[in-house]
Amino acid sequence: MEKAGQVMRNRAKAIRLIGIANELLAMARELEIATSAATDLLDIGVPVENREITKTAASQDHPVWVELARQTYDDRRRRTKIFQSEDLFGEPAWDILLDLFIAAKERRRVSVTSACIGSSVPSTTALRWITILEKQGLLVREADPGDARRVYVKLSARGYAAMLEYFASASRSVVLLDDPRPGIVAAR
Repeated sequence: MEKAGQVMRNRAKAIRLIGIANELLAMARELEIATSAATDLLDIGVPVENREITKTAASQDHPVWVELARQTYDDRRRRTKIFQSEDLFGEPAWDILLDLFIAAKERRRVSVTSACIGSSVPSTTALRWITILEKQGLLVREADPGDARRVYVKLSARGYAAMLEYFASASRSVVLLDDPRPGIVAAR
């Protein structure tokens, strides 16, 4: 009887490990896709003379981008606090994207519930925006292999590439000032 119990526990552990291995493979593939997608997306709407600079910045995935994302997210919370109104400012889709971008950079998983809380709107509104973002191909849902009640959301490769493009263009001057290559700052 004890052997049967041990076999069942080992089988359950093996199934969990296989799930984790598959998840790691999927993450590696998404990172590979995101890198190539970010490079391709950077050419859209960028003047020819700036394309190489922007591509270089995106390929380096500058650490300042996650800090800018955090600051942007915090600034949005600060506005609501200072103006003492939840009704004046609202862009739940952007808040969700910022939260998921920061989580991706921190290699942290975000549950649907947490994404709803992070959007600072009622859960029904946040869930509607999560569905819209999913239909747009900017985020994906993943079931928790260890708990069928929990679902995670994360940026898709397309969503991650779009966030990289946004912060690459929004932080271009900051990144360029930090660039050790001579002549880059002067070229601006």
